[in-house]
Amino acid sequence: MKDYEALLDRAIANLPDKETTDARFVIPEPKIMVEGKTTILDNLSNLADVLNRDPDHLMKFLTREMGTAGKIDGSRAIFQGRFSKEQIKSNIDAYVEEFVICSECSRPDTQLVKMDRVLVLKCAACGAHRPVKKRRATAPVKQESIEEGKEYEVHIGAVGSKGDGIAKVDKYTVFVPGTSKGQTVKIRVKRMSGTLAFAEKI
Repeated sequence: MKDYEALLDRAIANLPDKETTDARFVIPEPKIMVEGKTTILDNLSNLADVLNRDPDHLMKFLTREMGTAGKIDGSRAIFQGRFSKEQIKSNIDAYVEEFVICSECSRPDTQLVKMDRVLVLKCAACGAHRPVKKRRATAPVKQESIEEGKEYEVHIGAVGSKGDGIAKVDKYTVFVPGTSKGQTVKIRVKRMSGTLAFAEKI
């Protein structure tokens, strides 16, 4: 009996590690830096490695969902516009749900494969597979609120009673002296009052 138990203990000790990847699957926090009118995702390459996906595929998804242009620069991504960490993290989470996590076993052990010209998410853990839905284009992610002293590019959509150009940025109404309707101009915000902003053309 003791020999049997010893053999059993040895067999159990030599079993391959069956820990599933979902137990240790942690998405890295996006490292965000805002420089001027661009937002840098400093660890795009690391995120793509953890998700086991092509950085170009992840980048294409993010730019589409955020309604902006961008490029990959080495291990980082550069987006046109100012975006918060929460906005980018939300879109990365949406990417993981659609293109990484198995809908049957909720594990990340998946691959994207083409089957009859249809992109399919195939799970190596449970064998399930499903077509990846073609996402409808969503509304552009709103950029962060404008700030006093910062520079922006705006479109003048109207002219006020005093002759100042008026632009709309999110919920803000921006007054820009010396501009006319239809212009797209660079401005610097000088003063803010509630949802009103007063700027100068630069």
